[in-house]
Amino acid sequence: MPKHGKKYNEQAAKVERKLYAPKAGMELVKELSSAKFDETIECSVRLGVDTRKADQNIRGSISLPNGTGKTVRVAVFAEGEKAREAEAAGADIVGADDLAAQIQAGNIDFDACIATPNMMGVVGRLGRVLGPRGLMPNPKLGTVTMDVAKMVNELKAGRVEYRADRYGIVHVPMGKASFSVEQLVENYGALLTELLRVKPSSAKGRYVKSVTFSSTMGPGVKVDPLHTRNFMED
Repeated sequence: MPKHGKKYNEQAAKVERKLYAPKAGMELVKELSSAKFDETIECSVRLGVDTRKADQNIRGSISLPNGTGKTVRVAVFAEGEKAREAEAAGADIVGADDLAAQIQAGNIDFDACIATPNMMGVVGRLGRVLGPRGLMPNPKLGTVTMDVAKMVNELKAGRVEYRADRYGIVHVPMGKASFSVEQLVENYGALLTELLRVKPSSAKGRYVKSVTFSSTMGPGVKVDPLHTRNFMED
């Protein structure tokens, strides 16, 4: 078990051994967020899935209603008219072979990557570089698309990817500590609704096993996973 500092232990002592309603849990996480920077509030959802089975490998993306509070730099692989559309939509980096060369040289100054379908021959050669960083464009996530302007706008506005890890846990940022409780809870509601939507038919037993809210430097607060109706109730 990692050793925590005095401040963390003092904060952890304020967390009761119970399951909080989403609103009350988020209020407590905000209260315990006391770092000198604007901490990220994260939600961890443990699902009753076996990610070794292809049909239970939960992965997708979702546009959070209030964004994440993070400035997202977007790179787009496109040429001609689609490149101009991407630039007009606010993409930070747009290119083709020249962009691929930059990435192969180790210049990866972006947080998300989009490609038009015809550019995947170029992008495919970058799999070893982009794949481990979670930056590889993927049709299932909507990042391989002809509608580059729409995806640039969605990523800039707070579209996030979610993926169950080997333990079936999905970690997704809900926003910043400076967000209101209502904004954070609304984002959580959108995430939970999405996870329930993509529940595999082959998943047996309880699907949403546990939910935990936490800030970057703060302790985890366990939330009632069965509280799926009115998230703003105390």
